[in-house]
Amino acid sequence: MSDDICRGRKPVIDLLTKTPERCTKLIIADNVRPPLLDELLSLAKSNGITYQISAPEALDKISGGEKHQGVICRLTRAKSLELAEFLRGISASSPALVVVLDHIEDPHNLGAVIRSAEAGGASGVVIAKRRSALPNDTVIKTSAGASLRLPLIQAVNITRTIETLKENNFWVVGLDGQAENSLFAEKLPERCALVTGAEGEGLSRLVRESCDYLVKIPMKGGGVASLNASVASALGIFEWARCVL
Repeated sequence: MSDDICRGRKPVIDLLTKTPERCTKLIIADNVRPPLLDELLSLAKSNGITYQISAPEALDKISGGEKHQGVICRLTRAKSLELAEFLRGISASSPALVVVLDHIEDPHNLGAVIRSAEAGGASGVVIAKRRSALPNDTVIKTSAGASLRLPLIQAVNITRTIETLKENNFWVVGLDGQAENSLFAEKLPERCALVTGAEGEGLSRLVRESCDYLVKIPMKGGGVASLNASVASALGIFEWARCVL
């Protein structure tokens, strides 16, 4: 399956409505009927996007057998945003949240984090270039299209990225189940880099040591030792939004 596609009715309509420049071609199954067909054709024509009506089997092949609901967009390749370029695009003194992911490998988790980050007012998400899920079709769908809109910064070295964020007046807060202090005990900083570790492993040693301080999500139920990375990130994102926005 090509990673450079967006599939499914809602993700495609969101794409054509909010970031149509990312779509190079719209492919519609010949069994799609109005009013959906009319909406898709209207969006394609108004944005100057080439479209094609094809047999459902052709869309099955493009999507690698994944569900597409009769509609697929082929995408331009996402530009890898450099950290320096991202930092130039945001205010150096205003409140801002950057979500930093320490080698999240599951694309569903990555998509869910990006969706929460956009909803919670984050300025961008940092992901590792190696040993990490990349913004593919699954990420687009899971993020409800947020991965096409929110700045994504691919970092070669997460620890070095953290140091650069510190130099740009960000306080770096790591989510760590072994931390002494609760996420909810004190107000999160206005300029915050929130770091979440990999599924199962948590924060790597160097990343943990690079954080300004660590917080945990208090767990009341004795049967659960930790939360899914995307759930933990969402709690941190919206706690920042509650404190700052």
